[in-house]
Amino acid sequence: MLERIKVFTGNATPDLAAKICDRLGIPLGKANVTTFSDGETRVEINENVRGMDIFIIQSTCTPVNVTLMELLIMIDALKRASAGRITAVIPYYGYARQDRKVAPRAPISAKLVADLITTAGANRVLSLDLHAGQIQGFFNIPVDNLFALPVLLTYLKEHYSNNLVIVSPDAGGVERVRAFARRLDASIAIIDKRREGPNEAQVMNIVGSVEGKNVVILDDMIDTAGTVVQATKALRHAGANEISVCCTHPVLSGPAMDRIESAEIREVIVTDTIPLQERAKACGRISVLSVAGLLSEAVRRIYYNDSVSSLFI
Repeated sequence: MLERIKVFTGNATPDLAAKICDRLGIPLGKANVTTFSDGETRVEINENVRGMDIFIIQSTCTPVNVTLMELLIMIDALKRASAGRITAVIPYYGYARQDRKVAPRAPISAKLVADLITTAGANRVLSLDLHAGQIQGFFNIPVDNLFALPVLLTYLKEHYSNNLVIVSPDAGGVERVRAFARRLDASIAIIDKRREGPNEAQVMNIVGSVEGKNVVILDDMIDTAGTVVQATKALRHAGANEISVCCTHPVLSGPAMDRIESAEIREVIVTDTIPLQERAKACGRISVLSVAGLLSEAVRRIYYNDSVSSLFI
């Protein structure tokens, strides 16, 4: 039934791509993505793609510039090989936090990356929990922004059902928190956060009651875990019982693992949009949920021109 579809991947998320192909019942496309001796990205597509519906699975995660170049060059190679349609499946969209001017002479890098992907030859983009919804408007091609809500919600319903408060680490995540709380029949709280600089956060106060409650801090990503640690301290000071953290994208850069391991956190729930480093894999507090089922269903619906948004109704 999927005879005109091919799925390829770079070096960012090969395991996720393999899971998606397994669920679709098709083999992973044959491609070599390597480097020349000077570090230039080298791509070889080793099968016929003429007229095919192509999906490239590639998160632009660490090392961000390398994985981004792999994606761009793969798109260009497939376009020049006469692929029918190319969809860039970017589970984690790097540079998403640079979505507006926050200071004079600052770039809007999320827009620049969108232009690069479009210019390379992508016909469509499929992503997951974009850091800012307006990034969809940076593209002049269709963008499907999926939500990890069904995957995370299933886990939370099974393990976190009683005396629960869903906490947003900042005002920007309130809509996401409300969506989860409504489905879990839980209350919500908001942390008033003042950011002092890049990757730095200072918790000010908590809006809502968490005293005597089990708390789940919900965010789209964890980078250096500074927000998580300070939020945990503030919630514990406010009388919260067990504190867990839930996010879609486990960036976990810099001192993130040191902070997570030293914080009073019961569990950190993440998805596999970004592969974990070895230390994170060995950490008993981190639980990884797969979004392969969600992404494979979206790929199938795009191929058949069915509704993608109905996945979340």
